[in-house]
Amino acid sequence: MKKLILFISFLSVSMSIQAQEINELLHQWNRMSVSYITVQTLKMEYDKYIILDTRKKPEYDVSHLPGAIWAGEKLDLKLLKDISKEKPIVVYCSVGIRSEDYGEELLKTGYEKVFNLYGSIFSWKDAGYEVVDIDGNKTNQVHVFSAAWAKYLKTGEKVF
Repeated sequence: MKKLILFISFLSVSMSIQAQEINELLHQWNRMSVSYITVQTLKMEYDKYIILDTRKKPEYDVSHLPGAIWAGEKLDLKLLKDISKEKPIVVYCSVGIRSEDYGEELLKTGYEKVFNLYGSIFSWKDAGYEVVDIDGNKTNQVHVFSAAWAKYLKTGEKVF
């Protein structure tokens, strides 16, 4: 029982440190110009949203949120031609910086309900939620973009 309590305490502290680190990073780099959605809210309301992965294609190929559409790093409206501008959209990247830029562009072009996933795929994975590879198979791997960003992912197998 003591081991279980210690493990739960460790997990709680680890998640708190990770959230604090990402919080500081987002406050440093983001303008808060795109409304955030938490990983927990997205998980509970998953079917309500179109989910766009705004990372590089090799990052998406390693793993992405189930059902996410690879949208590319730069807004290309041809890739989104079948997506209604009224439908709620969640954008994400590694931690939420690149996706904010993408979300800003979506809003400028008339998309009405755009949300940036707070902490993006790193927080999603660290919360214990599933990611899938290019073939749709569950995976533990997450592309961490670079060695500098790797420290923000606390769980899973880091891929560079």
